[in-house]
Amino acid sequence: MSGLNKGVGKVEVALKWDPSPAGSPAHDLDLVAAVYAADAPYGPPAYLVHFDSRSPDGTITLHRDSRTGQGLGYDEAMTVELTRLAARYARVVVGVAIQQGGGRLTFGQVARTGVRVREGYTDLLEDALDSVADATAATIAEFVRDEGGPSAEWLFRPLLRGFDIDPSTFGAVMGEHRA
Repeated sequence: MSGLNKGVGKVEVALKWDPSPAGSPAHDLDLVAAVYAADAPYGPPAYLVHFDSRSPDGTITLHRDSRTGQGLGYDEAMTVELTRLAARYARVVVGVAIQQGGGRLTFGQVARTGVRVREGYTDLLEDALDSVADATAATIAEFVRDEGGPSAEWLFRPLLRGFDIDPSTFGAVMGEHRA
């Protein structure tokens, strides 16, 4: 967390995985962020940020987009500048979706998956996605504007939840309220 402030301000979400075995279709995992309006924090997203897109105001940026998982360390990285988001937004949910071009693929079938949420040099979350091994998409974290706080700070909450769903549908339902 940053200094004496309980809230989070600017975070990096990173994703890693190993390439598919030789001769099989490439494993393509993608970070997705959904931004929700204050008047509908569990409704449809106001907008999505994923490969080939960015937030309209530049507050959410996908820095790296891998289609294969090749490389050292984290293959994809997204920066979320929460303190710059307009007051009309109250919630951001970040997740991972597996492209299903080569047939149904789950996290358990992809070698060495991992996600990390970091603010500065502080890791807020690291996970290997083992608890969602049977899923094709998963939420990782949510950031919620704390309107009850002294300065409407953004709070971080781990939100590791699996979905058996295609990537386009995932973007539409990833932030829905689930009991």
